[in-house]
Amino acid sequence: MAVKIRLKRMGAKKSPFYRVVVADSRAPRDGRFIEEIGTYNPVAQPAQVSINEEKALQWLTTGAQPTDTVKNLFSKAGILQKFHEAKRQK
Repeated sequence: MAVKIRLKRMGAKKSPFYRVVVADSRAPRDGRFIEEIGTYNPVAQPAQVSINEEKALQWLTTGAQPTDTVKNLFSKAGILQKFHEAKRQK
């Protein structure tokens, strides 16, 4: 089973709000997911991002692949850097 870390769209029309979720790659975008690990609100100025770093690192180490947008959010939060450092130490 291929697992992805991706965004699930919530909110009203023209005011999106996203949840960062871990889901099977075959599941639809707003469909079934395994676990919610954070939120992202691009409408707020500045954009609000809150991610459970512990869960994100756990899923990355088990092989979950982040989408491009989630990868950008992780790199801005410093999660990808911690993941690469932990990988390098092993």
